[in-house]
Amino acid sequence: MQIEIKTLDNGSAGTAELPDEIFAIAPRADIMARVVHWQQAKRRAGTHKVKGMSEVQGTTKKPYKQKGTGNARQGSLRAPQFRKGGVVHGPVVRDHGYDLPKKVRRLGLISALSQKQAEGKLVVLDAAAGATKTKDLVAKLKVLGWSSALIVDRAVDEGFLRASRNIIGLNVLPTVGANVYDILAHDVLAITTAGLEGLKERLA
Repeated sequence: MQIEIKTLDNGSAGTAELPDEIFAIAPRADIMARVVHWQQAKRRAGTHKVKGMSEVQGTTKKPYKQKGTGNARQGSLRAPQFRKGGVVHGPVVRDHGYDLPKKVRRLGLISALSQKQAEGKLVVLDAAAGATKTKDLVAKLKVLGWSSALIVDRAVDEGFLRASRNIIGLNVLPTVGANVYDILAHDVLAITTAGLEGLKERLA
């Protein structure tokens, strides 16, 4: 399918060809949900930790004799029913990540791209460069009407990245970093012509 190429000044720079196998499939919400869950699981630090019965401070001596006191039998003051006792089956340091097949990840990314195209929120830019000051870029985004946008380029321009870094709602990623979570988290998906070629190669 053909799509108009826009400039950051809201002008036109010709048309680009979007392959139907990447931008025109029926979006799979279940696959996108699986990929987002996988991404968020991999992002978790997993540094949560509580002390078990063997780790809390305290004596290992039996608090009182087994029989004759009228109290329930106890073997340790470190037991979880006591104050300052250890936690049973509490969280420990671990990796929350898991494996997801490459075909599922690929289908999730294609579904996210196709959904943005179907919603009319996919924009092809001629280039993401030239704006070296944040206030200039903010003015351009205001003309375009973007309050939440993700810009994908093959190689991110350092000056453009520096100018966009402090703008709330705007993120810039290279094609290798394009992912389902960030695409769905932004209202507009803007792909440069170079980034479009990079995505075609990545998803070929």
